[in-house]
Amino acid sequence: MTNQHYGQFCGLARAAEIVGQRWTLLILRDLSVGPRRYSELVTGLPGIPTNTLASRLKELEEEGLIARLAPTAGERAVVYVLTPRGEELRPALDALSRWGAGGMRTPREGEIVTTASITAALRVAAGDGVVPADWDTAYTVRVGDIEAHVLMHDGVITVGPGAAEAPDLVVIAGPEIRDLLAGELDADTAVASGAVQLEGDASLFARFADSLRVPYSPNVPAGA
Repeated sequence: MTNQHYGQFCGLARAAEIVGQRWTLLILRDLSVGPRRYSELVTGLPGIPTNTLASRLKELEEEGLIARLAPTAGERAVVYVLTPRGEELRPALDALSRWGAGGMRTPREGEIVTTASITAALRVAAGDGVVPADWDTAYTVRVGDIEAHVLMHDGVITVGPGAAEAPDLVVIAGPEIRDLLAGELDADTAVASGAVQLEGDASLFARFADSLRVPYSPNVPAGA
């Protein structure tokens, strides 16, 4: 994969050799959200050089973390997916995402959200994904042109890219949704302040706000 070896018989060192290169974790994040064509990865990773993407995909395939699926009928492009070995990284990716989000209060200049980034963020916020069994609610979360869905059904939260098929509530949000997920804004204040806008049954927003949580780290400066 890489000529960078740490010279230690250590699981963390070996993992760093495989996933520690620039862009690798974000490629894995995008594939953890769902299968992706090469062109979809390029779109979802603005700024990545195409030669770097091609190299990283080849390296991850050689390591057995991803695989290429041959085009199906009507398709012309291969699709990249995580292998079972790659899926084993999902908890680590989510843990790193939660840790990083603990220090994120406002976007830095030029930072954007993508379908994979907002989906992964909501997946992390859902935590263990357990809600009361009698909740049966579909949410679409919209940030600019990006949409993801949050479904509460049979006591479980599931998160995925794209709008819900028949959302009970659409949550239209900007960067201030970060304060809501951190628990620094309650549902009523988030709506009253304009941090979020709602379309649909607004009474369902409280359970959304109560069920998804990524707190700020107490050790991060307020201006971070």
